[in-house]
Amino acid sequence: MQEQGKSEAIKEVVEEDIWGSLVDFWNFVVFDYEIGGSQQQITIGLIFLVIFAFVITSIVLRVIRSFITGKLAKQDKHKFISVFKFIKYFVYLVVILMSLSSAGINITILLTASAALFVGIGLALQELFQDIIGGVFIIIDKSLVVGDVIEMEGRVGRVFEIKLRTTRALTRDDKVMIIPNHKFISDVIYNYTQNHATTREGVQVGVSYGSDTQKVKEILLECAKENKNIVKSPEPFVLFDDFGDSALVFSLHFYVTDSFVDPKIKSELRFKIDEEFRINNITIPFPQRDVHYYPTQNPNQNLPNNE
Repeated sequence: MQEQGKSEAIKEVVEEDIWGSLVDFWNFVVFDYEIGGSQQQITIGLIFLVIFAFVITSIVLRVIRSFITGKLAKQDKHKFISVFKFIKYFVYLVVILMSLSSAGINITILLTASAALFVGIGLALQELFQDIIGGVFIIIDKSLVVGDVIEMEGRVGRVFEIKLRTTRALTRDDKVMIIPNHKFISDVIYNYTQNHATTREGVQVGVSYGSDTQKVKEILLECAKENKNIVKSPEPFVLFDDFGDSALVFSLHFYVTDSFVDPKIKSELRFKIDEEFRINNITIPFPQRDVHYYPTQNPNQNLPNNE
């Protein structure tokens, strides 16, 4: 009995020593500092707590991302991942602050002391945050998708990449236009392909007074029907726009499936219209102006002769 009692006492002493060593190791102060008259200590236990919270948060976020992206289309999946990265950094920051607060660190003092720094960073990165928010809105409401043809500040481009901060579009002269995403919130953007694949385009032409207007209409419609890049339905149509100063003004309207290359289609139509007008003796007049000349008397003509 005595030997059993001794062994239990030794066991209790060993357990107490081990537990005490672990507690001492957990509370070992790695770094201490003072903020606002309050002494703050960074212990090994706090470091392990932050790392543990960081790891658990990473696992949870990864599971959430896999669950959501598994139900999305491939095109929407890349957009969600871009937004999720921004959300992930925000969640990490919140988790770290909560871990520090639960460990006894006064984060209010820490945030107050860093307020000026946060304000400065916020002002410096104001436009960056606007771009990120704009990118989130674009991805959520799908106001812009890859492949859309847009017009901004007189430039037309086809969107080929949408990122969280910027959108990239290829212009008609094969130049890349990099657009900050906040532009899609604050500026007026024309989206040619937002609602449907076809867009209506037009070509205007003037003919001489006295021309057969019905013949002009027939020629314009025939030129449109022969062009393979113009869709058959909706059908092209012609409008008699105006009695101009020097010409009768007509416009040919038609629909195309790729408005990105409509300048080429319009050029082909103008070549064809000019050819058909020449065959049918329909002239495209030059601007004409009547100039009236009224001769005046030479002021030196009636002067007296000094001789």
